Amino acid sequence: MGDLEYVFQGLPLHVLLVHVVVIAVPAVAVLLVVLAAWPGARRVLWIPALIAAVLLVPLGLVTVAAGEWLQARVPAAPLIEAHTGQGEDIVPWLYAVLGVAVLVSAWQVVTVVRGRRARRRLDASADGSMTVPDAAAGVNRTVRVVVAIVLTVVAIIVAVGAIWTVVRIGESGSRAVWEGSYSDTPLER
Repeated sequence: MGDLEYVFQGLPLHVLLVHVVVIAVPAVAVLLVVLAAWPGARRVLWIPALIAAVLLVPLGLVTVAAGEWLQARVPAAPLIEAHTGQGEDIVPWLYAVLGVAVLVSAWQVVTVVRGRRARRRLDASADGSMTVPDAAAGVNRTVRVVVAIVLTVVAIIVAVGAIWTVVRIGESGSRAVWEGSYSDTPLER
């Protein structure tokens, strides 16, 4: 962390970045579940999903570092300690989301390449012995189904873990900021 100042226009950068993390991690995780289960969506969205997952890692790491920077500049309190103690819990999940994105992307590339090869074999087949559905599939149907199921299950597990971790960390951060600092009833002005 060194001499970095985690401030943006007079505000601690952590309080700004955390909003992006709270939205982006669940959004990318759910998108990866959809892409694992739905080939049509994967064909269109695998590159944006991969880019988003790649960007989540440095975003999360900077958010954690900015939180540590902020912790050193606020009075010690049990709720803040609890929150910062949980902050780094998101890091393994960010890498897991990236891993799922890489697997989903790799599967998309494999299916495209195999499909192209199968179509070329069909075009080159002089006797027409290969049927059109076999050529269009590119990858054996059973393999496609098994891979789709495994990818979807892995994506669901990672999505649930990442989202639960974000919620848990965010809830402790909200408690650290807001518990005891507002009134249940409107204040007289």
